[in-house]
Formats: sequence, C-alpha cells, structure tokens
Amino acid sequence: MKALVLAGGTGTRLRPLTYTMAKQLVPVANKPIINYVIKDIKDAGIKDVGVIISPDTGDQIKDELSKTKWGINISYILQDNPLGLAHTVFVAKDFLGADPFVMYLGDNLIQGGIKKIIDTFEESNSDSVIMLKEVDNPSMFGVAEINDRGDILNLVEKPKKPSSNLALVGIYVFSNLIHEAISSIKPSKRGELEITDAIQAQMQSGKNIKSLILDNWWLDTGKKDDLLEANRVVLDELIERSIKSKIDKQTDITGRVQIGKNCKIKDSKIRGPVVIGNNVKILNSFIGPYTSVGDNSIIVGTSLEHSVIMESVSLDNVERIEDSIIGKNTLVKRSNSNHKAFRLMISDDSEVII
Repeated sequence: MKALVLAGGTGTRLRPLTYTMAKQLVPVANKPIINYVIKDIKDAGIKDVGVIISPDTGDQIKDELSKTKWGINISYILQDNPLGLAHTVFVAKDFLGADPFVMYLGDNLIQGGIKKIIDTFEESNSDSVIMLKEVDNPSMFGVAEINDRGDILNLVEKPKKPSSNLALVGIYVFSNLIHEAISSIKPSKRGELEITDAIQAQMQSGKNIKSLILDNWWLDTGKKDDLLEANRVVLDELIERSIKSKIDKQTDITGRVQIGKNCKIKDSKIRGPVVIGNNVKILNSFIGPYTSVGDNSIIVGTSLEHSVIMESVSLDNVERIEDSIIGKNTLVKRSNSNHKAFRLMISDDSEVII
C-alpha cells in the first residue's frame, strides 16, 4: 500500500498567513501540521509516500520534510492548478500505479492514526473506505448517508440541507479501481473534480464502498479558530513537562511545560500546557495555557494565552494577547493604545504597532 498526501492548494481560509507559507506548514504545538500526517503514515507501516505540491509552495514543503529522517520513500508530485481532490489522484496516477493507497489531506489531524481504516479496507475486501465523523455543521463538508452495516448510501459535497451529520474526514483508502471512477466524472459546479463524485460513481457501478466512523477527535485546520483548537487539543494530549534550559528563581512554572535549549527566561510566569522552542527569550511576561512559542522569539512585558507564535517573533510590552496567530519574523509592539487585550492574525515578516 502507498500513501498520497495532499499538500497543495491555496489556503484561502487562512490568509494572510498563507500568502507566504503553505497551510500544511502552519505549526501546531511547534510542529508543522504535515509532520503529524507523515508520522501517521509511517506508523501505519507504509513506505512509499507521494506528496502533492503546488508551484507556489512546493519548495517549502520539500524543505520542511527534508529536515527529518523519516525512513520512508517520499516522492513529490506537482499539481499545477488546484482542480479538486480527485484531480490529485489523476496527476499521481504514475506514482500510484496499480497499488491501493491511503489519501490523506495534509492539513487534517486525527487522534489514533490511520491503521484502523487500513484494517477495515483489508478485512472487508473493499474497493474504497471513507472515514466519517459526526459534526455539528455538516453543510461545511462532504456528507454521507450510511446503513447499519456501514455501507455508503449517498454522498453530497457541502449540501445546503444535509441529510445526516456524518462528515467526510480527509482520509480515504482506495483500490486501483478509483482511477476508472475518476475518468468517468466531470468537473462540478465549482470547476473541480470532486472525490465524492468519484466515490458516488463507484457506488453506482456496484463497487464495495465501506465507511469507518471516527470516535476520536478530528481537526480540519483550514481556519484560524480551527487551528487554535488544534493547538489546544495537541498541547493538552501530547505535552509532557520537559525543561532543557536554566530558569531563574524569580520565574514560576506550573503544569506541563516544555522549554527547549538555550532559552533565557526571567521574572516570568508560565502556566501549562505550553511549548516553548529553542533560543527563546522571555522577560517579565506571562505565558498562559494552550500557547506555543517558536524558536528564536523574544517576549518582553507581555501576557500571552491560547495563541500560536511562530519563529523569530518579537512581542514588546503588549498588555495582553489571546486567541492569536502570529507569523514568522514579526514584531508586535505597544505604543499608545488604550486597548488592553488583542486578538491578532498576522502574516510573516510584519511589523504592527498597537
């Protein structure tokens, strides 16, 4: 079995961040989202991985994945235009060959990995297996109707009036018969080749299509609030206390806090779960729960909570920042503002005086 990771697209819902970086590289608990995806695939025992990249951000994806010795074979496949999920399978046809494969959207995170959906595919002798999750807002997703045996009855992409609350998680397992289905469909009203249409075509031709309902959490990190929630959930679940720098006696650290190497932290309070990278300087500040701080950042006289701070950020005497995402190489500085609390979403290489 192979894997196909989708790391293209434009990431319009995460702008302005995605004007300068791929959405799959936005960090959750100080690790790019795509790293969690690749780890899930490796842990499932898959050795051959194709990564779909775009012309604009493909080099960023390659650079990031090259930083880790994954112990698997990674091939990069260029998709010139984002023409739908089924189109990514079409452009990857040479890589996939006749093998079955997992398709995994590179901006999705799930709890528990992907071995269970692979087992379902193999044990049921299915042609396709889709992963589903009960959601409160199904009209935002592809929606499935199933029977008591888990067979798919109907699929609709982002319906205005959903017939169920079961959303398609961005993880699928396909046999090579999916290629025939994709060749039979036409672009949707959105101008894209929809994977839901391809699966629907398989159903109409009598193929064996199964579902697996995910009991654990699933996070689609395509928007700011979703990304902050992903950061919160991952920090809550994965962070253990680990302090690799000397901390002065005036600093109070409580709870599950990870602090990297060569950090300078003085006269501050840190309340976990929090992860702080390497070479970070924190002076006279408060770092509150569900916050990640990237390498080489400087935080002075600032209260910070429930936020994602990327690499080389400088926060200078801002009374309170919460529910915020701040891109790399950015300065945020307090001037004469009367506001005491700020919620920010700032792209890389910015300077904001508030």
